[in-house]
Amino acid sequence: MDTLQAVLLGIVQGITEFLPVSSSGHLQIAKELLGVEIDNNITFDVTLHAATVLSTIVVMWPEILRLVRGLFSRRFNDEQAYVAKILLSMIPAGVVGLFLGERIEALFGSLWFVGLMLLATSALLAFAYYARPRQKSAISYRDAFVIGLAQAAATLPGLSRSGSTIATGLLLGNSKESTAHFSFLMVIPVILGKMLLDILSGEMAAMSVPAPALAGGFVAAFVVGALACKFMIEIVKRGKLIWFALYCALAGTLSILTVVLR
Repeated sequence: MDTLQAVLLGIVQGITEFLPVSSSGHLQIAKELLGVEIDNNITFDVTLHAATVLSTIVVMWPEILRLVRGLFSRRFNDEQAYVAKILLSMIPAGVVGLFLGERIEALFGSLWFVGLMLLATSALLAFAYYARPRQKSAISYRDAFVIGLAQAAATLPGLSRSGSTIATGLLLGNSKESTAHFSFLMVIPVILGKMLLDILSGEMAAMSVPAPALAGGFVAAFVVGALACKFMIEIVKRGKLIWFALYCALAGTLSILTVVLR
């Protein structure tokens, strides 16, 4: 893989990590189009995920700083409750990663499965767009856990994490802004945990991607990711998810047709 290919994949990762169109699915499609074989290169995947986590932290820094300051209060406050909800939302993804991680990884090479999950993402986004539940003032512990279940399901390639969590939060009656913020904050510890496990596994030692390509992919994913994160928060506030539903339906259909007509 050369630097240009790494930059293009970094751009895809940066955009699709935050837009509700599935980063894992689009990365698989991009690899197919570019002819890149890096399914087993954990180093490159960790590098791109590190870039998008950093972009999330930069964009959400004021809220993250508020939560960190609130943690040091002696009295239980709203910030501590919010962090507790984020930790609660992590449990389903942790369980899935621990017991089903290898089986899910095996699905990443199937473009047909990616297309099917993109269609599922489309249906979920469309349902959330047309549903009009009564909005609540704050995300409850129960809602946090249910949104966490959606995040766990989105480990499947092609099923958008942000799309699943945002749509679930909206269907539960939470406000658009609070749902978007919770969706982007809850993924930070999950990705950091996954990165730590990948590093500790020792598989990163066998690096086949050149350093310039790694650097190019990281910078591209970070810059584009920061822009996409800001953009997505505004899109959710305006309730324009239906356009992403249409896009996922098209992308999913084309992915399946590519396999069928191959």
